[in-house]
Amino acid sequence: MTEICLTGRAASPGLAMGPVTVLTATVTSRKATGDPAREADALKAAIEGAITEISELIATVQGEVADILEFQVAMLGDDALAEGAYDAIAVGLAADHAWRSALDAEIAGYRAAEDEYFRARVADIVDIRDRVLAHLSGVSTVTKITGGSIVAGDDISPSTFLAADWTRGGAIALAAGSPSSHVAMLARARGAPMVVGLGAWLWNGRTPALALVDGDTGTVIFDPEPETRLLFEQRIAAANTARATADAGRAEPAITADGRRIAVLLNIAAPEDLADLDPAICDGIGLVRTEFLFEASQGLPDEDSQYAVYRRILEWAKGKPVTIRTLDAGGDKPIAGLTIDGESNPFLGLRGIRLSLARPEVFRVQLRALSRAAVLGVLKVMLPMIADPSELDRAGAMLDAEFAALKAEGIACARPPLGIMVEVPAAALRAEAFGAAFYSIGSNDLTQYTMAAARDIGAVADLNDTSNPAVLALIARTVEAGAKRGVEVSLCGDAAGDTRLTTPLLATGLTTLSVAPVAVGRLKAAIAMVSS
Repeated sequence: MTEICLTGRAASPGLAMGPVTVLTATVTSRKATGDPAREADALKAAIEGAITEISELIATVQGEVADILEFQVAMLGDDALAEGAYDAIAVGLAADHAWRSALDAEIAGYRAAEDEYFRARVADIVDIRDRVLAHLSGVSTVTKITGGSIVAGDDISPSTFLAADWTRGGAIALAAGSPSSHVAMLARARGAPMVVGLGAWLWNGRTPALALVDGDTGTVIFDPEPETRLLFEQRIAAANTARATADAGRAEPAITADGRRIAVLLNIAAPEDLADLDPAICDGIGLVRTEFLFEASQGLPDEDSQYAVYRRILEWAKGKPVTIRTLDAGGDKPIAGLTIDGESNPFLGLRGIRLSLARPEVFRVQLRALSRAAVLGVLKVMLPMIADPSELDRAGAMLDAEFAALKAEGIACARPPLGIMVEVPAAALRAEAFGAAFYSIGSNDLTQYTMAAARDIGAVADLNDTSNPAVLALIARTVEAGAKRGVEVSLCGDAAGDTRLTTPLLATGLTTLSVAPVAVGRLKAAIAMVSS
């Protein structure tokens, strides 16, 4: 077969080579009862069975995986999703046909949406559809994937991804898909290269035997020529050597070629992210995302449950500083019973600190738990989506009030220093006007708000670039403000882990970067190559 090279959109970095496994749709059928009431009961039981199945999975996972499964539970629990299916059953359609028809219509609507966020959820709706069909028919629809395979298909569901063993290598190549999909998030967490948006397959009915996936450039080559394969194998070998060398130096301090010491911190989404990690690899934790505490099935967390989690993280850090971000809900992170439904533009709406200030009864509980935890280590608290100094002032007054209340109750506590995330250009431009104890630059939002270009929309992806002089100027301005005020400035967005940006970021004067644990080794290796 002739070599076929396709270019799409990079969704998860890395290089992989392996045999091709093509995802195929499994169509199951069942014998209908002919009784609308019994068919409706069968569909209800199947939906409840799928919810139970997903809930059992949630109990075994944490972080992003739990968030993804929570989304599916919330969808299945929405009566509106199945309304069309029940209407069809009432006029004589079998439960499985009614459900498939209703969900296919929903899927088509998501695919046609202008908003990339909704298009990225297509695989989840497909997953929901197939789970319920499996319960109706008693036949599993999850495709089996051999470890080390290059998985090719139109899209891939979270269930299919989670059923595969990615520790043996492999990658994903999709004709459609999205870099902001839940599976793309999983792929990045597992280190599985992924390319999406490759377009129609050009195989002419013949399945390729081998594929090469470049998750850095968004390129996939099917049935490569011997010379192409040899060059790619050499690239993989070089990348593996570089990664092994970088990982071996994870516990060493990060020092530039000209002798500057750079602090490298960790970003974590849940305490489980710290499992099997040695605190020696980092200078502390620069970002603890607390959204996992507010997952839909658990409801709003009480003070004691939050305190217990913060304590675990501080105990792991063994005296190193830990920065915990208050709830950053809203935008692309809705939380049932808390965030606002139906906002016309949620990324410019009630999210981050704006939501916390609008829901003081929820915010005060988190501030109390954080104040109690502050006696256990070096705890710092930062506020997301700050745009005006008055927001920091209001949050600070609430923190003072809760700290005073705890002291009056005789509960051990301390007032943690309160800093801000700089992710809105207004905050970067007026950084000196904020009485913050520290600044933490969120490069993801700062870039998209500065360039008016979302990173998950392919048509403007070239504009969503942290290395743009306008974004770097705002970072430099924030660093300068921190220096004048004598407070620390760090950067905790994805740009910190992109080694192509290490030199320009350090050139702004940054001396503290916070990254995912998997990126520590390669970041320290990149820092060692930087000189003034």
